[in-house]
Amino acid sequence: MIFGFFVMGILVYRTYTASMPLPVNVVNESGKVLFTGAQITRGQELYQARGLMQYGSVLGHGAYLGPDYTAEYLRLSTEDVTAQWQAQGVADSKQRVVAEFRTNRYNPETKTLVFTDKQGTAFDRIERHYAEFFGENSTKYGLLPHMITSQDDIHDLTAFFAWTAWAAAAERPGHNYSYTNNWPAEPRVDNGPTAPIVVWSVLSLILLLGGTGIMFAVYGRWSQKIGWHSAEASTLSFRQPGEVGLTGSQRAAIWIFGVVSVLFLAQTLMGGTVEHYRADLSAFYGFDLAKLLPYNLARTWHVQLSLFWTAAAFLAGGIFLLPFISRREPRRQSWLVYALLGALVLVVAGSLVCEALSIYGVIPEGGLFSQQWEYLDLPRLWQILLTVGLFLWIFIVWRGIRSRLKNDSKMNLPWMFFFTGLAIPAFYAVGLLAGQDSHFSVADFWRFWVVHLWVEDFLELFTTVMVAYIFVLLGVVRERIALG
Repeated sequence: MIFGFFVMGILVYRTYTASMPLPVNVVNESGKVLFTGAQITRGQELYQARGLMQYGSVLGHGAYLGPDYTAEYLRLSTEDVTAQWQAQGVADSKQRVVAEFRTNRYNPETKTLVFTDKQGTAFDRIERHYAEFFGENSTKYGLLPHMITSQDDIHDLTAFFAWTAWAAAAERPGHNYSYTNNWPAEPRVDNGPTAPIVVWSVLSLILLLGGTGIMFAVYGRWSQKIGWHSAEASTLSFRQPGEVGLTGSQRAAIWIFGVVSVLFLAQTLMGGTVEHYRADLSAFYGFDLAKLLPYNLARTWHVQLSLFWTAAAFLAGGIFLLPFISRREPRRQSWLVYALLGALVLVVAGSLVCEALSIYGVIPEGGLFSQQWEYLDLPRLWQILLTVGLFLWIFIVWRGIRSRLKNDSKMNLPWMFFFTGLAIPAFYAVGLLAGQDSHFSVADFWRFWVVHLWVEDFLELFTTVMVAYIFVLLGVVRERIALG
């Protein structure tokens, strides 16, 4: 784990120092400003606030029903530049187009990016394309009618797409590949997989499979000398569920399980809606659903509800086990659990309403109440409140088992339960580093920490410890086996 976080630390440094540069100005060859860095950032905020990451994608990260706007802009701009060359009598213009897009004209001293005149002309035409697409007076794309009609909004949104497309084709200084390692594959600019991508992809697979095999081999051979160990319980007994009296906090936790059930049902309904859109964008059994519930809103709620009910189930499960672990319950513990229940309901309801208002354009981009990145869609205010709620939960856990923590070794199950629980709020809080106006690469890096470390790692790690504890309490396994 130490080595793993050391590698993650290196990635943090590289992300902040080697990401694609955000220019102050983007100009054509005559020096005319096409758009600014501030407009790129505002376009990025619009992309989040109007739920476009839950419709299409940028740099490959998003929903995929709509286009990847990086790839689409790159394709449209290369086609337009090719047509301009052909209009000048150049029949075979591929090499000229490749050179035009792969040449890096960014000046790090002035922080100015130069587009060729042909690229500038293509930008103006593509801006009109997006004005037509987002201003469509129907729901045929699964979006709201007249979703974005402001010319300033369209210009800034196109600027954001253009910047990512430039980074996908322009060569990184000192290398023969782009800032995105030649992603997306685009033959018009000679974008294709580089040798390092192939080598490291193969090596990572070998290390994953080989490392897993080595870990099991070592543990199987020396399991008596390594791993977690604890003294055996003197007796193992099983009590009928009806014989176990529930404490106040456990009764309060039952209400959280009830909320989990409602959220799970709502998520499945949203999931069915999302999949229906993939089969028929134009109607829902004859009803024009997108006027009320467009695809990007349905998918936003689907993703958010899945995270809410999953996390809430883990929190409730942890609270429910506390009296069984400590054999006692602190005074007024149930009050804190009811407070956590109220906070959960408030955050879920408030974030879902604000996401809808943000996608409808009622809430402006870039504020505390506007939608953010995929998987971190809940607006900033509710993200902060959810983080506070998770730390309230770990405080409840600490109160519930602190008597056991005082008397047990840090290598035993109570401490494992607490440490893995502490990782849940700690690693969710990392998502606060991904601001709405953060550099795209930086924000996406921290977003991936939440997706791949919080959702796919530490929640599962806490689940493993929780299930192991349940098996010990039921007498199914001995504590030494559970620690193993």
